[in-house]
Amino acid sequence: MNIDRLIHSPARLSIMTQLMVVESADATWLKGQTDLSWGNLATHIQKLEEVGYVTVKKDFVGKKPRTVFRLSKSGIEAFEIYKKNILEILQ
Repeated sequence: MNIDRLIHSPARLSIMTQLMVVESADATWLKGQTDLSWGNLATHIQKLEEVGYVTVKKDFVGKKPRTVFRLSKSGIEAFEIYKKNILEILQ
């Protein structure tokens, strides 16, 4: 079975799982859902962004910066394949 090691990391799996159930998420919400530190969240998001699984959009709300994450089409496909492979292993 071919398991995507990039997704299989506990922190990245948590990020991907949270992003699968929402259209997009801001950094504060995702940090709270995953219980990662700001540094760990940034590091793992960067790895997911580098392979094209996550898109990152930075903008401002008023004068406050906001970072929004979203799974890309390839990220959704990769997660679905990962989930299918894990379920096959567990059966």
